[in-house]
Amino acid sequence: MVVLDSQQQQRALLDNIPDMAWLKDRESRYLAVNPAYLQALGLSEDEVLGRSPADIWPTEIAEVYLRTDHAVLRSGRRRRYEESRFGPDGALRWFETIKSPIRDERGRIIGTVGISRDISERKAAEDEVASSRAQLRELSHYLQTVREEERARISRELHDELGQTLTAMKLELSLLLERLPSGKDALQERVQRLIGLVNGSVADLRRIASDLRPLMLDELGLVSAVRWLTDAVASRGQLAIELAFDREDVAYRADVSTAAFRIVQEALTNVTRHSGANRVAVSFHHEAGALSIEIVDNGCGIAGASAEAAPARHGLLGMRERAYMLGGSVVIDNCRDGGTRVLATLPLKATSQ
Repeated sequence: MVVLDSQQQQRALLDNIPDMAWLKDRESRYLAVNPAYLQALGLSEDEVLGRSPADIWPTEIAEVYLRTDHAVLRSGRRRRYEESRFGPDGALRWFETIKSPIRDERGRIIGTVGISRDISERKAAEDEVASSRAQLRELSHYLQTVREEERARISRELHDELGQTLTAMKLELSLLLERLPSGKDALQERVQRLIGLVNGSVADLRRIASDLRPLMLDELGLVSAVRWLTDAVASRGQLAIELAFDREDVAYRADVSTAAFRIVQEALTNVTRHSGANRVAVSFHHEAGALSIEIVDNGCGIAGASAEAAPARHGLLGMRERAYMLGGSVVIDNCRDGGTRVLATLPLKATSQ
């Protein structure tokens, strides 16, 4: 049996590591390096051993290596970091570097050992994914904007065109009812039923138009629109809604108003459909140049682990996307005493009215 001494074992380990690997003493002088390290440097082993990074690397790179060496020696802990430098071909490369202390049999730190792996392909893939995500978010924002504009257009046309037509029909039917001769009870009842159908259609039309895009959001502003929304939701079910504003004299940008209204609308929809709550509090607060909207209910809550798998997951994602496109955020979690808490933060540039 062939027995290798410690130096031979060390050499065998270093030579078979495909990544850059090295050993240094307490003064950051190289004690051993592997072929991958020499290839990256473009130097021979004799030109590296016994020297420090300042002797063989460019100044800005050497400073990083010496600083991280000293940090490992002082703390006695492993250190991991990412670095970039130009390779022999002139291309920028990224590396993940791990440095650890070397201890003697008494536990004293006598040097450092390190390994550096080329992660350029991974970084390129991460950059590509990040770019794709940014493009998707831009597309999502564009689609939301187009959808809101289309909703507003359809809402106006329903209100102005079809609404006027139904109103005219009601007036004509009312006039017809007044001019019917006496003794035509069956005909009068039929006309009255038609008037009732028109009245119902007018109410449905107003509801549909408001659901598409409440005109008061554009005409009267966010505060009035949210008051209308909470009144409408409360009137449709057994849900008591407490609404509070710390300020009502703020004019918001159109995108902020739309995002805030839709977030509250979606949150209340989730409460009525999924929570089993009978009470919800909606509050608006302004702080540090941002609008914070908090919606808290007393329902069954939502498990953190299954939040994304909830029935309303698309609505939750929609809320987050609306806030994200404005540079804000939406946090959804459980209340300590039960129920769900939605906290939306929207950066804004508001002017007082």
